[in-house]
This record gives sequence, structure tokens and C-alpha cells, in this order.
Amino acid sequence: MAESYAVEARDLVKIYRSSFGGREVRALDGVSFQVPAGTTFGLLGPNGAGKTTFVKSLLASVRPTAGSTWVFGRDSRETEARRPIGYLPENHRFPTYFTGAGMLDLYGSLSGMDSAARKRRIPELLELVGLKDWGSVRLGKYSKGMLQRVGLAQALMHQPRLLILDEPTDGVDPVGRIEIRRILQRLEGTGVTVFLNSHQLGEVEMYCSKVAILHKGKVALTGNVRELTTDKGYRLTVPNEGPALPETLRTRLESSAANAGHRNGVASFQFPTREAANEAIDACREARHPVEGLEPTRSTLEEIFIRTVEGK
Repeated sequence: MAESYAVEARDLVKIYRSSFGGREVRALDGVSFQVPAGTTFGLLGPNGAGKTTFVKSLLASVRPTAGSTWVFGRDSRETEARRPIGYLPENHRFPTYFTGAGMLDLYGSLSGMDSAARKRRIPELLELVGLKDWGSVRLGKYSKGMLQRVGLAQALMHQPRLLILDEPTDGVDPVGRIEIRRILQRLEGTGVTVFLNSHQLGEVEMYCSKVAILHKGKVALTGNVRELTTDKGYRLTVPNEGPALPETLRTRLESSAANAGHRNGVASFQFPTREAANEAIDACREARHPVEGLEPTRSTLEEIFIRTVEGK
């Protein structure tokens, strides 16, 4: 397995068996994909798709039924393979009687850092996550967003090469989500690989460069976010009030449009190609009807996700 990959899965299978009736649940069914080192990667999928099982397999807290996962070229079942990993689980729980600095000191010690290294690292991280004035405050007084940020600092404590985040912005208000995104953006270019497991598709689209979509335990789609959300066509908007859109022109435009709509006195038509959009503009000119605007449109990651999991 190449160390150029921060994460690599090969034919990963995990089957859970019920003790009642022998029922089997195939949580992962031959999952294979690679995450290049230094990449910002998003693992997506509906509930029950196998995302959490994959992360647990990568962290060796779940033993796969078949296949394997590798971290920087080493089998992730090896303890040494997991040392470069920083992890922030979903719904984490830190002892609330610890201060922020005290909690980071504990987790740094558990990661094998010596006292001098911890003392240097803690102020750096508290400043990075915007909590430099909260280090001496007990966690019980932290807000949800602050707990997520100090949790992120915990995951970064030992300067990991691979950062795994499970729903890092779940339950966090918009301001908190922006703060977490800013922290992650500061990691870009530092060589840290960020592996994001999230339902927040908008966040993933803004931050991640590559994604994989799991569905029913299988890899349904992988690719570069920019390539997946390539141009999907052009939207033409024309006035529908003062002047009203002639019915003959509307019929002509709708015949070649992928979809059409009307809002606030403006009719919009989505065309799949530039040629179709140009023909629609020519039709408007022939009918002497003004054009409001023409703009290229792109698929969103949410649209890609829905089409993938619903088979549309």
C-alpha cells in the first residue's frame, strides 16, 4: 500500500450478525477507495450507509469481516499505524470538571507527548480555535460550539498527519460552523489530511476537494468535487409582467427547456446546453420580448448526492 495515500480501503466488508434468528446486516459490502495524502476528503451517505462503521474499522475499534484499511501505507490494525491520527468523534463527551487546558494536557499525555511539548502546544491550539481566554475555565461552562472547537484542539494536540472528524458541526449554530470552517481552512497547505464524515453537504462542498458517497454499504460514487459539480446548463430569465410573456413564446421555450418556473414577475427556463440557450434567446428576439438574464448553472453536491442515493 502506497504511503502517498493517507487512507486506503481494499474490498472492506463488515457483517453484523444477530443472535436472534441469525439475521445478517452487511454494513460494508466491498468498499474500496483511496484518499491521497494532504487531501480534504468528505465521506457522505444517508443514515445506515456504513460511514460510521468505516471510520470504526479504520480506527480498529471494529474488526472487519473481510478486506483491510491502511493509513499511510500501514495496516490500520497496527498500533503504530494509528499514531498519526487525530480523531474527533460525533457526540463526544469530555469530563466537565476539567478546564480546557487541563483536558488538552490529559489527551496530550495519552498521546505520548512529554510535559514540555504539551505546555508549548496547548496555548497554540487554544489560540487557533479561538479559546485563548478560556483555557482556565471548566468545560461545564462551554457552549456547544466551544466544546466542538476544544474537541478539535484535542484532535490536533499531537500534530497528526491525518485528522478524522465525525460530524464536527452537528448541532452547532451558524457562527460556530463558520469558526470551525475557518480553523480547518488554516490547515490547508500544512500537509494534514482531513477526513470529514458529515451530513452537512454544503459544508463539505465548500471545504472538501474529494468525496466518496456510500449507499447501502457500497461505494456509490467517488470523485473530485469540482468535477462532480460541473456545469449542468444555462438559466434564461425573461420578464413575465410588464410586458407579459406571450403564450406562443412560453410554449416554444418550454419545449426545449429541462424545466421552467415563474417567480416575482420573472419566468426562468433551464437549458441543458449553450446551443439550446442561444436558440431560446433567438426566439425571444424574434418575438421582440426582452431578456432579463442568462447565466451558467452548476449542480450542487446536494443534487449529486440525491441523484446518487435515489438512483435518479
